[in-house]
Amino acid sequence: MFKPIRGCLEVPQAFEPRLPHYPSTTDTAPTSDISKTTSRLPPTTMPASRTRAAPARTAATQAPEEHAGPVLHFNEPLTWRAGKAIPVADLTRRLKSLFSEIKAMDQEDVSPPSDDPESPPSTLRISLVPVAKELAHPNLLGHKDRGVRAWTACCVVEMFRLCAPDAPYNASQLKEIFTLVVGTVIPALADPSNAYNTQHLYVLTSLTSVKSIVLLTDILDANDLILRLFVTCFDVLSGSSRLDTGEELSKNVEYHMTGMLVTLVDECAGLPTKVVDIILAQFLRADPKVVTSGSAKGKKNEAVEERQQTLSLKQLPPAYNMAKTICNSCPDKLARSISQYFSAVIMETSESYGSRASKKKSRPHASSDVDEDDDLALHGPSGEDLREIHKAHRLLRELWRSTPTVLQNIVPQLETELSAENVQLRILGTETVGDFVSGIGAAGPPPPSVLDPSAYPSHSVVPPSTDSANYNFLTTPFSPHAFYSMHASAYHNFLNRRNDRSALIRAVWATNVGRILMTSAGGVGLDPDEETKLLKWFAEMLVDGDDRVRLAAVQAVAKFSFKDLVGKLGADGGVATNLSVLGNLADRIKDKKHQIRVEAMELLGRIWGVASGAIAEGHERISELLGPIPSKILACVYVNDLEINALVDRVVFESLLPLGYPPVKSKGTVKDSQTNGNGAHDIAAAAALDVDKIRTERILLLVRDLEPKAKTVFFAIQSRQASAAKYLDAFIMRCEQWNGGVADRETKDVKEAQQNLKKLIEFLSKALPESAKAADNLWKFAKTHDRRAYQLVRFCLAAGSDYKKVYKALREFTKRLEEAPASTAISLDALIPLLYRSSVLVYNRSHVPAIMEFARTDEKNFGATAHEVLKEISTHNPEVFRAHVQELCKGLEAQAPTAESANDPGAVDTLKACAGFATKFPAEVPKDRKFLHAMVNYAVRGIPPKAAKHAVSVIMAAADRKEMFAKDILHKCTTDLQYGANGFLSKLAALSQLMLLASKELEEEADGVINIAIEHVLLRANAPSSAKDDDAEETEVEWQEEPDSDLQAKIWALKILVNRLRSSSDDDSVKETAKPVYKLLNKLIAKDGQLSKKSGDAIPKAHKARLRLLAAQLFLKLCATHKVFDDLLTPADFNVLATVLQDPNLKVRVTFVNSIKKGLGQNRLPRRFYTPIFLLAFEPLKDVKESTATWLRVRSQAFQKAKDTAMESMFARLLSLLAHHPDFSSDQEDLQDFIYYILFYLKAVATEENLPLIYHVAQRVKAVRDGVDPPQSENLYILSDLAQAVMRRFEDERGWSMQAWPGKLRMPAALFAPLPSHEVAQQIADKQYVPEDLIDKLESLVSQSLKTKKRRFGEGGEHRATKKVKPANGSGHGALSTKNVLGSKTPKTPRARKGRRVREGGISSAAPSSERRRSGRARGKTSYAERDDSEDDAEMEAAGGYAEEKDDHMDDEDAAELSEASDMGTPTAKPKPNGKAKAAAIKESRKNKDEVVAVPSDDSDGDLSDPPDTEDET
Repeated sequence: MFKPIRGCLEVPQAFEPRLPHYPSTTDTAPTSDISKTTSRLPPTTMPASRTRAAPARTAATQAPEEHAGPVLHFNEPLTWRAGKAIPVADLTRRLKSLFSEIKAMDQEDVSPPSDDPESPPSTLRISLVPVAKELAHPNLLGHKDRGVRAWTACCVVEMFRLCAPDAPYNASQLKEIFTLVVGTVIPALADPSNAYNTQHLYVLTSLTSVKSIVLLTDILDANDLILRLFVTCFDVLSGSSRLDTGEELSKNVEYHMTGMLVTLVDECAGLPTKVVDIILAQFLRADPKVVTSGSAKGKKNEAVEERQQTLSLKQLPPAYNMAKTICNSCPDKLARSISQYFSAVIMETSESYGSRASKKKSRPHASSDVDEDDDLALHGPSGEDLREIHKAHRLLRELWRSTPTVLQNIVPQLETELSAENVQLRILGTETVGDFVSGIGAAGPPPPSVLDPSAYPSHSVVPPSTDSANYNFLTTPFSPHAFYSMHASAYHNFLNRRNDRSALIRAVWATNVGRILMTSAGGVGLDPDEETKLLKWFAEMLVDGDDRVRLAAVQAVAKFSFKDLVGKLGADGGVATNLSVLGNLADRIKDKKHQIRVEAMELLGRIWGVASGAIAEGHERISELLGPIPSKILACVYVNDLEINALVDRVVFESLLPLGYPPVKSKGTVKDSQTNGNGAHDIAAAAALDVDKIRTERILLLVRDLEPKAKTVFFAIQSRQASAAKYLDAFIMRCEQWNGGVADRETKDVKEAQQNLKKLIEFLSKALPESAKAADNLWKFAKTHDRRAYQLVRFCLAAGSDYKKVYKALREFTKRLEEAPASTAISLDALIPLLYRSSVLVYNRSHVPAIMEFARTDEKNFGATAHEVLKEISTHNPEVFRAHVQELCKGLEAQAPTAESANDPGAVDTLKACAGFATKFPAEVPKDRKFLHAMVNYAVRGIPPKAAKHAVSVIMAAADRKEMFAKDILHKCTTDLQYGANGFLSKLAALSQLMLLASKELEEEADGVINIAIEHVLLRANAPSSAKDDDAEETEVEWQEEPDSDLQAKIWALKILVNRLRSSSDDDSVKETAKPVYKLLNKLIAKDGQLSKKSGDAIPKAHKARLRLLAAQLFLKLCATHKVFDDLLTPADFNVLATVLQDPNLKVRVTFVNSIKKGLGQNRLPRRFYTPIFLLAFEPLKDVKESTATWLRVRSQAFQKAKDTAMESMFARLLSLLAHHPDFSSDQEDLQDFIYYILFYLKAVATEENLPLIYHVAQRVKAVRDGVDPPQSENLYILSDLAQAVMRRFEDERGWSMQAWPGKLRMPAALFAPLPSHEVAQQIADKQYVPEDLIDKLESLVSQSLKTKKRRFGEGGEHRATKKVKPANGSGHGALSTKNVLGSKTPKTPRARKGRRVREGGISSAAPSSERRRSGRARGKTSYAERDDSEDDAEMEAAGGYAEEKDDHMDDEDAAELSEASDMGTPTAKPKPNGKAKAAAIKESRKNKDEVVAVPSDDSDGDLSDPPDTEDET
């Protein structure tokens, strides 16, 4: 066991150092292992002449052999007399031999010297002392050979280890030894390639592990050596003393060097001041303004090293890390030294300031705050003093981040600074304490987040990725402790600075409190109450009486990221909330100081530009907080200030609608600002984007959310564009005429041109701020006579220029002015506002097609806004439309198909835009014969078939003689029509559109068209399949993204039938006409897309899936067209239609549910179509289910805000739908499935307020009988009891308190009928229809469902149990069943379905219904894009007159009949046996009847039906 050097801490007894073996050397070069002995070297004889000391040492080593103790066997001399030097090779060999021997010795064998004669020193120590003395000889310590010095140092540190705790050296010898270590060994460690680097590292390791470095403190006047040691160590780690080898230092060097210095600091009685300076200087490596401490001698004005110039660090620099470890290891000792250092700096500055201030006392001056602030330069500290004190405070910031324990005595001094009379000291104190709280170090705050309003996707939707490569430790805010809790007094004093009399202090305070909020107190977090107070006071800084404070507060807000703006500053309200941070910021856009207005308005513009993405996505919180920003900005125009108007123009086109949005990369693509490195995916995604549509969406979003006054301003700004363009074009023309003022002679024309130009410049400059300066810049522009600039301006003004052309022209124009020579430099402040006001930037031809598309489809609820914008364009800027439509029409004429050539398939998009425009503005469409003839050719021969459809729409909207053109097209389409011939599909598409738009003109020929659709297309047998075997059927595709010709023909034929109905205006006659069409559509749905038994076997699966979907969508269009069509869809047929949402084909389900949501969202469909959506409770595709649930919650919240109980009363319809579900059974295991339907509804709709109403609806279902199929009334009662029990458990799980619903509710007459008598009603009410065992399971089932546990892999997959399949109303079409794994038992064997072959495998197979319901249709990795059916959607939207209809359609007569029957108590029909097996046993009613919160079913008047609810009254 070794003994530590005197003065060091004792090492635990169990610790036995095992020093590593190091390379040894031969001659002057080291070998690979220092631990090797010299046995390999050749024998060497002793020199002929020996020193006098040699015999004595030999005797000394031989005498102790009598005691049989270990001795040193090395007996060769290491020193020599002058002129008799030992050769270097021989000397090196001896030193290596000595080192090898003493390295193997144990410290325990060397006993320390003692005064007790009975305890003599050990023989080993006696033999070691002479050799140790020789090692300290100047001949060795000062030898010129590096190897000799290195091996000597290794031997000396081994002597330190063996002779501990008393080293066998006197003070002068120790000084020489440590001079060698500090001056040679330690600096050499900077070069890892040094030949003796291993020996140097061994010396360092020994000094650290044995702690022999403490011997340095025994030397008199050792301060210089200690200082040199610290300087050398930090230089080695910082790299300033490293050679240009490029090799990195070993981590062992940093580790052992740090341990050595920590030991030395801990053992020093008093650390030299300069050493403290050196340690503190390392923390300023984090300060980009200071390389190192100015107090360190010889370190001033050094060039900044390369590693320090790039302060983007993922980890601490080694020198910084070593200083940090030293401070954290010796906090008490360094705390005193640092406190003295800081006090000295403050004292020097205060004395310097006091001496100068006393000389100024006699000078009278005002005592106001402003005078005090303005007089600081004369009375404050000198520049040198300020630099020192600023450096000291930056040092304190870094010390707080790294080693806060050494600042225990500093914080009270900082608190004193906060109340100092000197303003500069108060500023420093405020900044420093604020940065303490924020965790900001000497490197300053992190770089501000960039709010890029032109980024796409928006940062509010896709936050910018945080690249770990850009992580910078030095600028990342970090506070090791909560300053406000550790130093409450100083923090309270800091908070009081918000009321400081000096505006400079308040401005600094505003900046710092912004940082505190932004960094969440350095990552520690703020108490909610504390954060609320800071937000309140920060908001007050935005309305401070001094403009410097307000400006500082605005600039502090600009440092926040978008996430922090919403999450932190938005906590106390948005821009529309009075006295909130964002609200006060919005008020600053009308500030009396121009700079504040500019900062605030530009910031708000950038914020909204980033938020626009989330607002467009429907993010309610962001919309609430930041949505009113454009209205606030545009409302500033009412101030009628030229500077504000110019600023509004700039913010609109640089932030709200930035010119570069979205970032244009190439034609048809955008540069994704959120690229994540997946290059192929990003390119493919970008290629699918329409930049013009994206920009148009931004414009419509801006207009949609504007308040009326702001919207008036926006439209006024755009309406002035045409007139402003005329004036600017006239200015360009006058500039050309004036020719830059250069003419051969003063002619009358030149003078006239100059006068005209002068008038125009005066007129234009009057509308700009600083009119004189603007006029001067306009004259400069005219004198430069830049013809290219003239042309660029004309590009911007031309109504025929597309947006890309305008944007490029603006960018080039700006660049030309910026790069102009200084002699002809022109300020952009005058010309850019004029260009913004005159260029076609909003009402641009590139935006018109997208605006018309939004107007037609109402995508993202932009329909009304798009119509409004179209109206403004047509009213104030008709040239944009005229130029656009004319060009579209000419292009269509040129591409029109003929008998010999086909049209370009891309023409369908152009035709679509033209048709949409012609529908809204038919007068603007050309009516010449050539154009209409081209449209007829499109209608007959256009490809794809949709081109024919759009061509018919254009003709019927624009032609004056519609009947003539309609009959002409009909004749050409029906004459010699052959199935599969060229143009067959186009003719069917044209006929389909004619049936919709020209039904009156073609009333006599309609039957012939219908006959073509049925006989020639729908009833035509498909081509027989070439393969009928099972393998071919299994490999058959189940969905076609691009339907084949046979399928397209059937699609257009079905549209012909439906469009004829939609165009009919006679309600009486249409009912008879609609019956066969409804029968056909119902058959398609019920028979799985099979049209006839003849061709059923040959219909491909993909055809069946598409036809099922089309039939369901056509029902939606009919129901959206007129109330009479909705009435024709009976409840039984509606139940079958609802099962399409559980179709085995994923694409069918997703497309149909999206169609329903779209129709309901536009208020086109009756409200009863909300009911089928709840069948998605077992949707296996997670994204579809979650998005639908979210949509239902949003719709429910909207109804609740409007005080509309539509979603609550919809529960009765849902129970009726479930009662007729093909999978319904009274079996207990099957009933568990329906629990999840009920829970899916409750999670989407139920709240604590409306749950009593839903519960009341469930009770009312038990007070009526089934009006669709009376024998199945018991199904309703089972579901009623089940729903009530589930709601009670749901109430308990949510912790709600449900009260009885006080009102009454009338049930839909089409679904429910009154009970025959009061006695029957009482019997039903008293009977419990749900098995008691299932009631007992509800608690676990409901709890488990509400936990939203993530489904593990395999659950809901293909291998789950199947369930029996039942036919739907005897039609043979089965819907998806409802089985769930929760609580399920051993799977039952599925029963075969009657009348239908069971298909297995695939998402569209007709597997057992349970498998389709739960997992058979699951394809987690398959994604289908929704089929583009925008034309059909447009037809749905065009079918007006039914937006306000409700879902029940129960007239007063029906309601009265139902109510009257209930009053009389007479039966309406005798229930028939339903033929189904009943439950084995049904237990009696629950005993605790008082648990049920119910309205008595038999009121005093005996009326079993409630009064009409709001829905039916409407």
